[in-house]
Parts: sequence; C-alpha cells; structure tokens
Amino acid sequence: MSLFLTLLQDTPTTEVAKAVEQINGDMGMLWMLIAGILVFLMQAGFTLVESGMTRAKNAVNIAMKNLLDICVGSLTFWLVGYSLMYGDTSNGWFFWSGLFQGEGADLFFQTMFAATTATIVSGAIAGRTKYSTYIIFSIVMTAVIYPISGGWQWQGSGWLTEMGFIDFAGSSIVHSVGGWAALVAAFMVGPRIGKYVNGKVLPIPGHNQVLATLGVFILWFGWFGFNGGSQLAWGGADSIAASNVVLITNLSAAAGGLGALITTWIWYGKPNLAQTLNGCLAGLVSITAGCGNMTAGGAVLAGLIGGVIVVFSIEIIEKKLKIDDAIGAASVHGVAGAWGTLVIGLWGVDGDTAIGLFNGGGASQLGVQATGVLAYAAWSVALSFIVLGILKATMGLRVSKEVEIEGLDISEHGSIAYPGVRVRDFDEDK
Repeated sequence: MSLFLTLLQDTPTTEVAKAVEQINGDMGMLWMLIAGILVFLMQAGFTLVESGMTRAKNAVNIAMKNLLDICVGSLTFWLVGYSLMYGDTSNGWFFWSGLFQGEGADLFFQTMFAATTATIVSGAIAGRTKYSTYIIFSIVMTAVIYPISGGWQWQGSGWLTEMGFIDFAGSSIVHSVGGWAALVAAFMVGPRIGKYVNGKVLPIPGHNQVLATLGVFILWFGWFGFNGGSQLAWGGADSIAASNVVLITNLSAAAGGLGALITTWIWYGKPNLAQTLNGCLAGLVSITAGCGNMTAGGAVLAGLIGGVIVVFSIEIIEKKLKIDDAIGAASVHGVAGAWGTLVIGLWGVDGDTAIGLFNGGGASQLGVQATGVLAYAAWSVALSFIVLGILKATMGLRVSKEVEIEGLDISEHGSIAYPGVRVRDFDEDK
C-alpha cells in the first residue's frame, strides 16, 4: 500500500486524473451492462406475472408473446429504434441519424427498455387476441411509438428536455406509454367471454398466484437495474447517486405493496394477494420517474399512494369503464406511471433544492410534469388507436369464440402448458 501511495505521489496530477477518468468510464460501462442484464431478466418476471394471473389454457401464448417481445425488440430497436430516439434533431420532436445506430452497453441497455414497453400490452389483452396481430403491434411499438416519444426527453435536445421535464427512468416514457397502449388494446379487442354477463362483472381468476408472486419478485429484482442503471455512470458521485436510486426504488416498492394490502384489507375485508402484487409493481412504477429526485421519505409516500391508487384504478377500469384488462396493466403502468411523473412536481428535489409544490419549490415543475404526462398519454393513445384500428380492419384483433373457449395455446401454438389439467379446464369452460 505504501509503495502504491509513493508511486501515486510521484505521478503527475494530469495522469492521475486521466487514469481515474478511464477507470470510472470502464466501471460505468460495466454497471450499464449488469443493469441491462437485470432488465433482461424482467421479461421472465412479466411472463410469470401475466401467465399466473390468467387462465392455464393460455400460458403458452403468454410465454410466446414475451419471447416475441425480446426478440423483436432487440432487432427493431437496433435497426431503427435507437436512431429514432437518440439521433440528430432540428426541432426536438423527431430524431434520426440513419439505420443501425448505437453500440455496446448503451445500445444493449436501451434495447431492454424498448422490449419492456411492448411487453406491458401483452397481459392486458391475454386470452383472446390473435398472435399474428400482436406480432405486428409489438414491432410498431418497439420500432416507432416508444422510440420517437422517448427522444423528447432522453435524447438531450428534445422539446420536453428543454422545458425541464424530469423522467429519470421512465414512469411516463416507458410505463405510461405501454400502459395507455394496453388500455386502448383491451378496449378495442373487447372483454373475455364470461367477464360481463347480464350487467354483472364476473371475476376470471388467474390459474397460479404463486407463479405471479414469483414473477413480481423477479420484476422487483430487475427494477434495481432498470432504475439504478439509468444513472448511466459509475464512479465517485455517480456511484453514490446510483446506490441511492436503488435504495429509493426498494423503499417505494415496499410502500406500494403495503398501500395495496391495507386498502384491500379495509375494502374487501381480507388482504388480497393479486392486488398487493399489483401494489408492489405500482410502487416501483411510481418511483421510476423520480428515483433521482426524491428523498427517502418522499419515495415511501409516493409508493404508498401509488399502491392505493392502483387498487381503485383497477376497480374503476373493470367495473365502471367495463374495459377488461386481464392483469391490470393499464392501472399499474399507465395510471401509476402518470402519478409517478406528477409526484416530482409535488415534493421532488434537485439535490438539496426543493422543486415541488408541497415542499416550497413552487408550482412550475408540476406544470412541466403535467405537460409531459399529457403528451405521452396523447401520443400513446392516438398511435395505438391508429395502428390497432388498421389491424382490426385488415387482419382482425380477436380469435373466434371457439378458439377462445378452447384456449389459445392449442389453436395458436399447437401445444399446452399443463397436459395433466387441460381436460378439466376445458370441461369447466363448457
């Protein structure tokens, strides 16, 4: 150690600075790679959550859609998506620098976000949507819808960036875009057979809540990379910042789970597992935008409220709007994503400076955040309606009644997930 210090003292200051900068750069690249790998694992979490919360006869179809998303997302984002998101711009709205842009850890990390956005739609329309139609929509989502709007803030010269809009890891850019698309898709595809009968809303419980729980744990784990990796650097102050982001993320997720648990215990009379799982996810979504601009206490409150909001949102969408979102994706990602973006304007901070309405920072940041929330909602809803409308008029969105009753696994993929229970499941549906 003494020899190292002696050598360090004998080395010119500029050379030491260059060496430190090189080490920090290498560590930053390594951190982004690790974080990207964690986000990749979230696809497994989505697969388990979506399949566990829906019928067993559609489990293979769910798995195939999640596999499709990572395959399609990886190729389309590499082909055009990265350029549409991070390319050159003259107006802050549209970006382009040619095909096959991006490289290394940066391209890999950003690709995982694109795939996540598409996957959000999968669960909402489970059990009645044509696989061929979903393929087309997944391509459009990862190649066009997500990248263009993402550039508005993350490219660095986008119109929302210039306004001062904050979305650290994507409550609106990723989750709300996916969530609002999921809501539009669920509306246009229509409810599952047996969901609404004679004016009554009937539950269609998932086939394995333990799988769904495991999926939420995997998503929670992967979210540490999703948010922490969005620091995009490691070393010195960046190491401290990224570590705090991971801590803040965990606190909000825990609070979201408790918020939903307490709400359902009071409302339903018993703590509900499915809603509590959604509460954990809502807590994660609620802090994704502000994980770099929130105190620990602020993160807990944001997640807690997000967990409460998601329970009411699921009830309203299902029972008042009569839109059959099979797993509550629109509420978890769309509604909680909007909340997570707005909360920065309520009690967010910029270092030691308050920027929220309730902590002395004024109302300006809240206005900017609201503008971003509305912009992403309008973009996602409009583009989803256009794309799905074209698909509905040409290919069709929905499978036949017979196929839906039999299950999409057999008709769409020629295989089933659980051969031992399939006959009983089919008899129950008849």
